[in-house]
Amino acid sequence: MSQPPPKVLTFAASDPSGGAGIQADILTLASMGCHPLTVITAITVQDTVGVENILPLDAEWVTDQARIVLEDMPVDAFKIGLLGSVEIIVAIAEVIADYPGIPVVLDPILTSGRGDVLTNEQMIRALCDLLIPQTTIITPNSLEARRLALDHEDELETIGLKPSADRLLDMGCEYALITGTHENTAKVINTLYDSKGTIRSDEWQRLPGSYHGSGCTLSSAIAASLAHGLPIAESVYEAQDYTWHALKSGFRPGMGQYLPDRFFWASDENESEEKT
Repeated sequence: MSQPPPKVLTFAASDPSGGAGIQADILTLASMGCHPLTVITAITVQDTVGVENILPLDAEWVTDQARIVLEDMPVDAFKIGLLGSVEIIVAIAEVIADYPGIPVVLDPILTSGRGDVLTNEQMIRALCDLLIPQTTIITPNSLEARRLALDHEDELETIGLKPSADRLLDMGCEYALITGTHENTAKVINTLYDSKGTIRSDEWQRLPGSYHGSGCTLSSAIAASLAHGLPIAESVYEAQDYTWHALKSGFRPGMGQYLPDRFFWASDENESEEKT
């Protein structure tokens, strides 16, 4: 019998388009050599254009999904995506509190790519109070980082990324990776912070078009890398590199955004074999 691959438990909503959510997590984790364990937090009505509706699951169902697999097998990392309700946030916080040695990757999804609001003020407060203090690394884009960090509404346009990271770290997470896709820079700059300052800052070529599920891909790839035992700085770089190549190889299956090709490496191998 072969050794089992690393196992990552992801809490996320189902996306029927297959671009984001639990489907994106499964594809990314499998592509990076992990076995995905899945806890569905909500059912969504969405496509590659945007999110039309969300039906959060009962919090007890979220707890039961997680508990039964955690009692059956050890996991190497947690990944948290779209949450759905305050009650679900409380349930997830209670579950992961029983496994303090397992790294937690939190992707704080506040809106869809189109701008659909997915998280209310009560959920944001619960996220900050209950989940961020238990998080190993949080992976907001620059807009999400500012929104989570602000003390007053009028700060949203003026607060910088470093002060935003500092406030997130003050909430209790160990690391904050703030991505710069939404910033007005020639290249996309993603910066990893801890309480001592900047650990690494990576620049990536901007790609044309917009993508559905890029944040899910990045956070799942970090979870996969941590599950494989890589240190945090190396995990963050490997996940960025994987995500950039998945986006570069992306495709547009519908009328909305492009989807990352999470198995881009398989296509590259096939192309190479055809040429030889």
